[in-house]
Amino acid sequence: MESIICSIITGGLTLIGVIITVLNGNKKIENKLTTQQAVTDTKITELTREVREHNNFAQRVPVLEEQMKVANHRIEDLEKGK
Repeated sequence: MESIICSIITGGLTLIGVIITVLNGNKKIENKLTTQQAVTDTKITELTREVREHNNFAQRVPVLEEQMKVANHRIEDLEKGK
């Protein structure tokens, strides 16, 4: 009878130890995932900002090209006038 009680107590304490270990491991994994998610969100935000800057630049290039054409024509007209 004593061996059964001793086995039950030992098994119960072992079970409690395993549960505590698993819970602590899960907390560490959750914290790591939260940190990684924050880093990923920051990187996505930065990439989004860079893409917007690039898109703005891409929209301005045709305008600059047209302005260069106009400036070149004006220079040619001025050179012909000399």
